[in-house]
Amino acid sequence: MKIHEFQAKRILASHGIPVPKGEVTDTPAGARGIAGPLGGHVVVKAQIHAGGRGKGGGVRMARSPEEAERVASQILGMMLK
Repeated sequence: MKIHEFQAKRILASHGIPVPKGEVTDTPAGARGIAGPLGGHVVVKAQIHAGGRGKGGGVRMARSPEEAERVASQILGMMLK
């Protein structure tokens, strides 16, 4: 069975295991909206069923909601394998 990172976090949290705060979105504007309440400093991650997403550019740091939106726009347009 393959699950995305966000799904695994939900399962762990449902069993009382601490997980980092985070949300899932499929739009750059959504990333901006999520980053604000989290303090602006976030990691934007592609959710794929393959390893190496960080090496392929699918995991990026953002230091502001505006940067999160920009980074999400770039990641959402990528082909990751």
